[in-house]
Amino acid sequence: MLNVLLPALGGVLGVPSGHRAPRPDQGPERRASAAPWHWLKLALDEVDYGLVIVVQPGRVVHMNHVARAELDGEHPLRMAGEHLQTRWSGDEGPVRDALADAAQRDRRCMLAIGQGTGRVSIAVVPLPAADVGEVGATLLMFSKRQVCQQLSVEGFARCHGLTAAETQVLKALCAGVTPNEAAKCLGVRLSTVRTQVGSIRAKTGAQSIRDLMQQVARLPPLVSALRTQAAADRRPAPRLDA
Repeated sequence: MLNVLLPALGGVLGVPSGHRAPRPDQGPERRASAAPWHWLKLALDEVDYGLVIVVQPGRVVHMNHVARAELDGEHPLRMAGEHLQTRWSGDEGPVRDALADAAQRDRRCMLAIGQGTGRVSIAVVPLPAADVGEVGATLLMFSKRQVCQQLSVEGFARCHGLTAAETQVLKALCAGVTPNEAAKCLGVRLSTVRTQVGSIRAKTGAQSIRDLMQQVARLPPLVSALRTQAAADRRPAPRLDA
């Protein structure tokens, strides 16, 4: 399965389609060419969107650490063995049809599944096979649970020389609270928060709080280096060479 799936994904990301992942029993020269696939999997783990790659009929062949963490919780999708299933029966039909359309008709779509506050959006994107006779796959991309990763916000704050107090205010704003709510959470006066917001805007060049939030929303992800072991402790990743 590795030699079938990864050429398709590699083609999307710019890895030559003729490149094949070497087997462990091959010589050191061939094994050395496994590095691109190793880097590719690590790169997917640095993305702050949940990413799941499936082949029909819904068998998971790879997922990144965000997806593993979310599927362990109350996400509308869940793992059943090696297969992806819906948690609610009402979502089964739309998900099944979207996967079939991606695999058979090369159609991409956006789904909204789940119930109440647990409702999420999922992009379903076909990954065509690299060569004739090979099997394509489908990529599921989960909506984010937060505007930006905490480490990204902290990195942004350091880049712009924000103080520790200003960084805490920025984190509060990124969590969706108002300046008044931020003042209560941080135990300071509203006037203090307003002064800090003004300082943040001056240092970042933001014209308004909305402009500031747009800057933060556009930040590249910077995820914790500790998350890999934490995710592995929760659930072993599906094998790519199955």
